[in-house]
Amino acid sequence: MFGRGSEVQRWGNLQTQGKSHPGSNSSCPLVLQAGGFAWENCGDRRDPVVLQSLSVAPDPISIPGSLRVSAAVSSGKAMASPLKVVLVVEKALGDLWIQLPCIDQLGSCTYNDVCTILDNLIPPGTTCPEPLLTYGIPCHCPFKAGSYSLPASDFILPDVELPAWMTNGNYRVRAAVSNGGEELACVKVAFSLQSQ
Repeated sequence: MFGRGSEVQRWGNLQTQGKSHPGSNSSCPLVLQAGGFAWENCGDRRDPVVLQSLSVAPDPISIPGSLRVSAAVSSGKAMASPLKVVLVVEKALGDLWIQLPCIDQLGSCTYNDVCTILDNLIPPGTTCPEPLLTYGIPCHCPFKAGSYSLPASDFILPDVELPAWMTNGNYRVRAAVSNGGEELACVKVAFSLQSQ
């Protein structure tokens, strides 16, 4: 499927693709050596939504370019509006990780209801875009409890003008999803970005 990129190895609680790394710290924020794609669930073991697998290629991610993603998620609870998402985005500067601010809805931002954002991007009544439609993955709230799986699928990353502080480099992102103060999911992802 991805060649070496599909070989998933354990790194503490952290999943890495095709690379071996020293130990991991299971507390947030993600402790990761610069470079390489990795992910882990960071929520309470009782969180009803759990990322079961995630693969991304190429590594580093190239903008513009093609991105191949596969993922599996299980949800023990329906998720309805308002779904709050809190993102913490950090960029490596030498040996330091610097938290990026929220500027124009990019960076370390809080989105009070991603359901509304989804409705603005894909108006209700509109069919979900491919490959979501083919694999029965919803694109509107509420999201029913159950398992969702996206087999390896290609996405085109367009040539967009990124802010200077969000170009080439190593990043780590923590995303926490909640509803009414109850945490539903927490995921940490680390990746390298190469813009051309």
